[in-house]
Order: sequence, then structure tokens, then C-alpha cells
Amino acid sequence: MSDTRDTLFRYLTLLQLIPRYPKKMSTPILKEKLAERGFNIDTRSLQRDLSQKLSTQFPIGCDDSQKPYQWYFDRDFQCQLPALDVPSALTLVLAEEYLKGLLPPVVVGQLSPHFKDARRLLDEMSSNGLSQWARKVRAIPNGKALIPAALNEMTWQIVSQALLEQKPVDVVYLSRTSKTKKHFTLHPQGLVSRHSVTYLLATVDDYDDIRQFAMHRIETAALSKATWRPLHGFDLDNYIAGGAFGYLQGKAPVTLVAYVAPQVAWLLSETPLSETQRLTPLSDSNWQQLEAEVPDDQQTLWWLMAMGANINLRAPAAWRETLKANAEQVLAHYQSTLVAQETY
Repeated sequence: MSDTRDTLFRYLTLLQLIPRYPKKMSTPILKEKLAERGFNIDTRSLQRDLSQKLSTQFPIGCDDSQKPYQWYFDRDFQCQLPALDVPSALTLVLAEEYLKGLLPPVVVGQLSPHFKDARRLLDEMSSNGLSQWARKVRAIPNGKALIPAALNEMTWQIVSQALLEQKPVDVVYLSRTSKTKKHFTLHPQGLVSRHSVTYLLATVDDYDDIRQFAMHRIETAALSKATWRPLHGFDLDNYIAGGAFGYLQGKAPVTLVAYVAPQVAWLLSETPLSETQRLTPLSDSNWQQLEAEVPDDQQTLWWLMAMGANINLRAPAAWRETLKANAEQVLAHYQSTLVAQETY
């Protein structure tokens, strides 16, 4: 490889390594990562690349308040290679609409340069009939979506770095049960976004059991000097399938049998409840019988409760009794409210 090509590829690699603000990377770390990719240069040459070559052509900033210097791209800088096309731009707009109702704003904000590029491209194409695109694109979540819990940007940066680089992190965590602040050294093992809350899965100190930490309740976070402790044999998919987020009531699946209204049957014919689902028309009725093997978890039970009068559960018997008791409690609440109103 010629010196010119070698320099060009080194510049491209270096541009890929520099993070976007507020994240920063020091000169020694950049030098180390370049070496890992086969580019061995001295510190003086690297500093010359950054300060005299690249920063004159790209929005690269330097935090020189302390040594070693820290380098970063401007927060809003985005380079598109290859250029964004219209279908991809529309896909990004839909993705932004969907993610805004699912992830914390700071997480969605990490992708904001891509979203801005997509909107800018569509805005500039009024001559092609796309001037009204913003009124034609929506993403609607399934069911009632709560506003995602607010998450500190620096916390997200540090925790995600710790997870990906396999490093422990020292945190101050607000406990929901005790309503007190606790200091932990966490060893990240995974990250899960569920509804409007993002959870860090981690072991604590020298313990080996996985615990869930709501990211928005981490008040401060810093990379720890402790040694990261991997949890050998941990598999995120198996952890979730084991009911960690579904409030599993029993290990074995159950066979759900129910009579469902036409609108529910139509919904389930397009988006099944499980792979084993069967819908059978009932004689002398426009309802159908639903049969499916489902996990023995509270999420499925809550879904049945949400169906209300549009579903008549036949099995399992324990679930049927739970739904019946819940319906009786709801009716009792409304009856007591009615009596109280008549009293006044």
C-alpha cells in the first residue's frame, strides 16, 4: 500500500473512531485503537492529524482543559456515505415516530442527526410532491403508551460504554421500595427496553444473581476501577424467556381456551397470540373458539382482562376464577361509588 493510500485510510479510520459530543476520546486511546486496526503512528503524528489536518475540514473539537486531550465531533455533525434516498428517509421518519413513544428522549437523541437528515431531504423535495410528507406519516403504538421515563444523557453514555466495553460502573441508585439512595458497583450484563422504562441488567458487587435497575433511577454513574465480573452462562434471551419481564407464574406453558368476539378473532387471525393458535367458528354464533399454548404469566392474564366482554375464558380454570374475581371487584367499586353519590 502506498504512503498516500495508507494515510487516506488512516484518516478514514480515525474519523470513524472519534465519538460525537458529549462523549469524548483521549489521544492515547485513539492511538491504541488505531494500532488495533493496523495503523502504528507516534503521538506527535496523531496530534498533527487531529489538530492540523482533520479539524480544519471537519467539525472536530478538543477539550484541552486537562491532559491527555479529549477529542469529539460536534453533536450535530452527520456524514452520510452513501447518500440518503427517499424510501430510507421515510423509514427513518417512521422509526423516529415509533421510538419517541418507546425509548427515553436522550436515547432517541443519539440518532437525531440521522432523523434531521431524513427530514431535511424530504423538506427539500417539494418539487416532487413531498412538501406535505409530515402530514402523511405516523407511527401509532399498540395500546396505551406511557411517556418514557426521563433519563440523564451522561448516565446513558457511561452505562452503555460500560456494557459494551465490559467494565463495571459505580452508581448512586434511588430505590423504589425503600425510597433511599444506595451506592452500588454494578457489573452490566444486558440492557432491556420494556414499555416506557429501560432496564440495566447487572450483578452487584460480588454477588452472582442478576438484578434489574431502572435506568432513570440511576442518579449518578462513573466507570469503576474495580475489575468487571462476567456472569458465565448468562443468556439474555433465555433470561427473558424465563419470565423475568413477564411475571411468570409457572414454568410450564398452559393451554388457553376461550370464546372470542368477531373483532378479536379478526385481530388474532392477523396477529396470533402464539405459534400454536387455532380459531374455530362456533355453531349458531359469529364468535369463534380460541385455543393456544401460552406462557403461564401475568402479561397474558392482563391481556385477557383488557379484552373485557369481548372474550369468555374457558380454561385454565385458575385464570377463569381470577378474571371472574377481578370483574366482581370492579363491579363492586362502581356500585359503591353509585351508592355514595346517591347519599349526597
